[in-house]
Amino acid sequence: MAGEIPDLEVLARTGTGKGAARQARRDGMVPGIVFGGDVDPLPINIPFNKLLKLVKAGRFKSTLFNLKVEGHDDVRVICRDVQRHVVKDLPTHVDFMRLKRSTTINLFIPVEFINEEECPGIKRGGLLSVVRPEIELNVLAGDIPDGLTVDLTGLEVGDTITISSIKLPEGAKATIDRDFVVGNISAPSSLRSAGDDDDAEGEAEAEAEAPAEN
Repeated sequence: MAGEIPDLEVLARTGTGKGAARQARRDGMVPGIVFGGDVDPLPINIPFNKLLKLVKAGRFKSTLFNLKVEGHDDVRVICRDVQRHVVKDLPTHVDFMRLKRSTTINLFIPVEFINEEECPGIKRGGLLSVVRPEIELNVLAGDIPDGLTVDLTGLEVGDTITISSIKLPEGAKATIDRDFVVGNISAPSSLRSAGDDDDAEGEAEAEAEAPAEN
């Protein structure tokens, strides 16, 4: 279970409707709503600069937050919509959904590569090429992993690591329905260059030995 779910502190909004929303924006806030979880929707305000920073950081709509509102119990939420100004493209409203432990959601989970010292390919000068430092998984909100682990023990130069070689948490599955590449052990650039030179020399010798056309 992930222990680093970020806190998101917001304010309860005392009014509803267009008038209250406009006032919130004049006060440097972005109005929003928290819904779901078999309880009444909760109108909220988020400081504009805080929300803009989170949105610009990327993957805002696939990040799980621990929502903190004074006077209310903390609750896990995920963003379901960010409305934007039609001209300025800045956030004007945000919707969050409360999550039960049994709710399934899509989240990006970081990948950790371990045991490089036990990797023969790296010992021989190979390089670990990380194709996907994060993998999007469909997981239960109550069983979100801290990360996924790739064991490099025994891998040689040229070996490829795919999603099927990674043990996923029980009940979790990748959102991409194919055996995609996560990383590989590639040859060092010096060896690749030498191989290219050898290929070029071989081609030149073959051309020199080839009989001339009449």
